[in-house]
Parts: sequence; structure tokens; C-alpha cells
Amino acid sequence: MNREEILEFIKSKTSHPMKIKELAKALDIDSSEYTQFRKTIKSLLDSGDLVNLNRSRIGVADEMNIMVGKLSLSRNGTGFLMREGVEEDILIPPTMLFTALDGDKVMVRLRGFVGERQSGEIIKVVERTPRNIVGLFKQVRLFNYIVPDNPKLHRDIYIHESETLGAKDGQKVVAVLTAWDDPYLNPEGKIVEILGLPNAPGVDMLTVIKSFGLPEQFPADVIAEAEQASAKLSDVSMADRLDLTNECIYTIDPFDAKDHDDAVSVIKIDGGFRLGVHIADVAYFVEEGSALDKEAMLRGNSVYLPGLVVPMLPEALSNDVCSLKPNRKRLAHSIFLDFDTKGKLLTWKMADTVIQSKAKLSYEQVQDFFDNTKEVTEITEEVADNLFLARQLATLLSKRRFSEGSLDFDLPESKIILNENGEVLDLVNKVRLESHRLIEEFMLAANRAVAIQAFRMAMPFIYRVHDKPSLETLQTFSETMERLGKSFPVSPTMRPVQFARFLESIADSPESEFINELMLRSMKKAVYQRDNIGHFGLAFLHYTHFTSPIRRYADLLVHRLTRHLRRGPYPGPLAKKVGSIIDSVSKQTSDTERVAEAAERQAIKIKQVAFMAKHVGQEYDGVISGVMPFGFFVRLKNMGVEGLVRVSTIDDDYYIHDEKHYRLVGRRNKRSFRMADPVRVSILKVDVTRNEIDLALVTEPETQTRPKTKITKSAAFPHPAKKRSGPPKALKHRGKKKK
Repeated sequence: MNREEILEFIKSKTSHPMKIKELAKALDIDSSEYTQFRKTIKSLLDSGDLVNLNRSRIGVADEMNIMVGKLSLSRNGTGFLMREGVEEDILIPPTMLFTALDGDKVMVRLRGFVGERQSGEIIKVVERTPRNIVGLFKQVRLFNYIVPDNPKLHRDIYIHESETLGAKDGQKVVAVLTAWDDPYLNPEGKIVEILGLPNAPGVDMLTVIKSFGLPEQFPADVIAEAEQASAKLSDVSMADRLDLTNECIYTIDPFDAKDHDDAVSVIKIDGGFRLGVHIADVAYFVEEGSALDKEAMLRGNSVYLPGLVVPMLPEALSNDVCSLKPNRKRLAHSIFLDFDTKGKLLTWKMADTVIQSKAKLSYEQVQDFFDNTKEVTEITEEVADNLFLARQLATLLSKRRFSEGSLDFDLPESKIILNENGEVLDLVNKVRLESHRLIEEFMLAANRAVAIQAFRMAMPFIYRVHDKPSLETLQTFSETMERLGKSFPVSPTMRPVQFARFLESIADSPESEFINELMLRSMKKAVYQRDNIGHFGLAFLHYTHFTSPIRRYADLLVHRLTRHLRRGPYPGPLAKKVGSIIDSVSKQTSDTERVAEAAERQAIKIKQVAFMAKHVGQEYDGVISGVMPFGFFVRLKNMGVEGLVRVSTIDDDYYIHDEKHYRLVGRRNKRSFRMADPVRVSILKVDVTRNEIDLALVTEPETQTRPKTKITKSAAFPHPAKKRSGPPKALKHRGKKKK
């Protein structure tokens, strides 16, 4: 009898907790099967599906006020139990964490409510999540310990003298957890790698790679396969492919891009336009089930850090034979889409092609051409004519998409300018150009058509889906808008167009950026899955990812599946396993995408903090981006950098947190600091270890009507949300004192 059958029997056929022998008798377990039965019960206990109770009895966790899930920790040490398929989390106070760390699978006993939230305490760590602990190594008179970089790892790690690997005080190191079963003692670990001093070139990005467990090198067999695969280009039969080498096809990418996996072309046809989207035929070179394929799926996607790429495929493919370089014959998987003069999609078809790009263009170059046509000479007349058509079509597609309710969160995105050593020269906001939008529209159109084609064939497929927000989340957002004086009525049947119209109505208000962020946070995450529930944010009923197989494994699978579907239903052997393939790829790529996003955010933050550390005392204009009881966050103008003005540095009054209206208000002078207010600040202090920037308000000129702010000269207090286990003398451990 397997795990599922035993668990189902206990849930549906038993009325009270039983001992193992009682349960075996109830299930008619034969004596010859009893040993295996005990092992299965133990695995259910280990997984948290069953729990041990008093008098050796066993019960179902859910029936005993016990829940099992994944622990998510905030920076201040408050935990939340996340359960798969359950939207509502369970609050775990910092004193109830037991020995659990962020990401661990834990067992929680419910303890009642804190306000309106269900709370609980962790009673068991069911499974430790594998992790590298990257941090700063500290040596004091009696102890060695590591201060983790990750603020969610809320305890310092004790390192015994025999486990230091010879690390020196102040070095960045990588450690693994070896023991922690007593919450009153610190976790113990051992150093497995020394990265170097924090300010040494490359160490900052190396810490990100290690912290998130990103792969560093390709295995030798994968490199060998990539080199062999790249040689296949000379063997391919061009006769089996549609020859587009004479067509006006070109790429538009960032100026420093090394891989070019998508190219476009536009021609005028009777009654409208024909768009060609030509994607590098990665599937031809990456054989399914090969070491190269398995490594690509393991990585899931490429990760883009400032000045560094952790690629999904080796460079022999991604930067060479799978890159649509100009004036080189390249294999492509093309889709041709016909639109009428209003941008409505009429028909489409796909084909295996061979192309030869006529130009490698950058977004800035194309934008300069649009803005200053007569002054741009490096673009040939043939490409220029095509760009004019492309611009017309993209404008039609954009107008039509937004009229149908597609959301466009045009939020500021940080751009980091580096020198050859990886040092930050400047921080700016990325400018979203018309040329960016042109390529976005074309890729969206191609992805959508491929998804529609698969859906119409009623075959299992991998979709990119985005579920609609929950009614509870929408009600919270609506209440927030009401406090800001905005009207956003909600209902269970809300459509994307209602969100789009609201964003359009507040576009010119000072709070527009803040509202955009709040709405984005109220949305669910987009994921890959077999069940096509549509893409709420884009207002598409059908959507997938087809256009980037060099950097997304999901796209590579889409290419393989569409190639089969062009010939009809899946053949028998594939039909039997395609569902499980799609499910495993969906989970893996959705998971690796989340890791990549977190790593990229962390890397950007590190670079920003390092840059601002060199500008202490300088003044900047900014906008209040968040208000908390202990102060308010300010986003510096045109830089993407965020820092904190603590109330302890504003000494003209006592300030009260008005949570409902997102502001701090002076008790006596009624001066307020409200979300989206413009402010001028100076860089007060930068903590590169904690990646925190403290700001101070700059005294306002006498001509302004607001009361002046006096700047205190005292250092800012430590961030109240950052709690460590204490100074070195308070570090508790089991090991012997260092001699």
C-alpha cells in the first residue's frame, strides 16, 4: 500500500488517532508487509503529513490544528507559513520560529489570532532547504562567526576553529549549516569557500551567484556537446527550409548584446501588413535528453547581473551559431502574421527557415532614426523603408492592445553603468523608447498566435499564464485608493480593461508611480503551466513564450512542441509523456525564474549601495516611496536608488505614523511627509554590509511655506527591522573556546 492510499484511509476511514499496530490491523496489513508499512508511515511523519501524538498515536496533521508548509521570513524576523494552493498565510511571530530558517519546510501548531490574522508556532523543521550561507567572516577573542548577507537569515552562524578553512577576519565566505536544534543557541556551520575581501573586483557579484546557488561553470560534457552541436550548421540541408536569405530581416537589441535570438521583418500586403518574427532555431542544435538539454533545463533561464550573464546555454551556441548575426546564414523558426489596417490579426503560419540578417541595430540607433531620419546614415535605404512600416504596424498593435485592456506598468527601472573593473560609474533610470515598444509588440503578437494555434488543436501545451487577482486583495487595494482620494470599485467579475482605465485616469497624479506599484503588487505572479487560464495582465485569452529559446527553457520546449503540432497531433510515444514533460518544465522554469529575479534585484542593490557609499554628504532630489512608523523611504530622482529618512533625524517635532493615509504627521506643527511628496535629501550614511542607505532631509529654503527641518548631526539609529543575535560577546555556542 503506497503513501497516498494510507493517507487517504486515515483521513476518511478513521475517527481518532491510532497506534501503528492498530492502523496496520485496520488496513489488513500482512505480517510480511509490516516492515515496509512502518517505513511508509515514517516517511509520512518525516514529510509532515502525519504527526506523532501522545501515547505513540499517529494523527493527520490537518486534523490536529497542525499545518505544514514553507517558511517565508521578513527582514524583521517575522515569519509566514506559505502552503501550496492556499492564498492565506499563517503569521509566525519571531519568538515562535524554533530553529527554522527562511525557505525551510516546517510544521506549525496554530495558536489563535493576532488581530485578524491566524498565528502559529513552529514545532518542527520538516526539511531544511539547501542553501549557501554567504556572509562576512568575523574573528573575535573567543569566537568565530559569520554575519549572513541575507537579512532573512536572522541569526549569526557560529564557526568552530576547525571549520574556518583558514579564513581571515573581514573576508567574504561561503558556509553551509551543520547543526541547529536549540533556538537558544546559534546555528553552527562550516566554511566551504573563501571569496575574498568585499571590495575586491568581482567579489560582489560572486556573492550573489553563491547566495542564490546560480551555476558558475558548464560541465565538460555539456561544453563538448555544445561544440559538436555548433558544427551541425554546416551539415543542415537548406533545401528542407524556407529560404529567406534575400528578405529584409534585421535584429534590434541593446547596444551591448552578444546574443541575438529574434529578428523581424515587415512588408505591406493587400489590406494590411505581414509581420515576420524569426527566432533562432535552438531546438535544432539542442537534442532532447542530451547532457546539453538537461543542463539547460536545470538552469531554466539565463540570469542577467550588472556586467555579467549566467547563461542557460554555452557561448558556442548562444553567442555564435544560435545568434542571428548580420550577413551570416542562420537557422530560424519563423512565424508570419497578417494584420489588417487596424492591427487586427487575420491569419498566421509557421515555418522552418534559413535567414540572413541585413543589419544588427540597437534600440538607441533605431530611436535616433525615428527622431532624426535625415541625419542617420548608417541604416541602409532598404532597412529604413522596413523600419517605417514596422513603426506603423507597432503603433496599430499597441493602440489595439491597450484598448482591449492590456496593462502597462511603466515603472522606473535602474540602469547601472560600469567600467572594465565592474565599478559603478553612474546610476540612471532606463529610458523606455519607442523602439523598445516596437519589439515588445511584435514579440507579444508572435507569442499570442503560437498559443492560439496550440489551443485550437486541443493538444497539451505549455502556456504562460497570469491569474486574476483575488477579490480580497482587490478590496484591500480599493480601500487604499479611497484613502488617497481615488475611486476604484471592485467586483468578482472585474476585467483587465477596468484596471487599465483606472491607471489611465491617475496617470498625471503625483501618486501615479506609487499606485502603479501597489497595483502591480496586488497582482499574482505569472507562471508556466499546462492549464490555459489566460493572461490577465495582458488581457489575452491565450499566451505562451516562444521568442527567446536561447535564454528561456520554456521557449525551447514550445519550439519542440509547435514543430510537432505543425504536422498534426503528437505521435503516440510523445502523446503518452508530453503532459508530464510540460508539468515538470513548467515547475522548474517558474521556480528558476523567481530565483533569477531575486538575484538580479540583489545584484542591482549591491551596486547601487556601493556607488552611494562614495557620495556621502551629497544632495539629491527624490520622492517619498514608502512610509513606516520609523521613517520614510525616498527614491532618488532618475537613479532608481532608495534610502531611508529615519524619524530620529527629524527633530523639529514628534511624528506620528498615520498608516491609513501613508504619512507621518507632526504632533505639534502638523507638518506631514506623505507618499509621493517631493523632498530633497542628503546621503547620511551607507552600510554596505547590510545594503542600507540612510538619508537626511535637507533644510528647506526660507521662501518655502513648509516649516524648516533642522538636520541632526547624530548618526542614524540602526534599522529597527534588522535584529541580529547580539554582539560577539553574546554569541552562544556549543564549541570550545578558541585558544
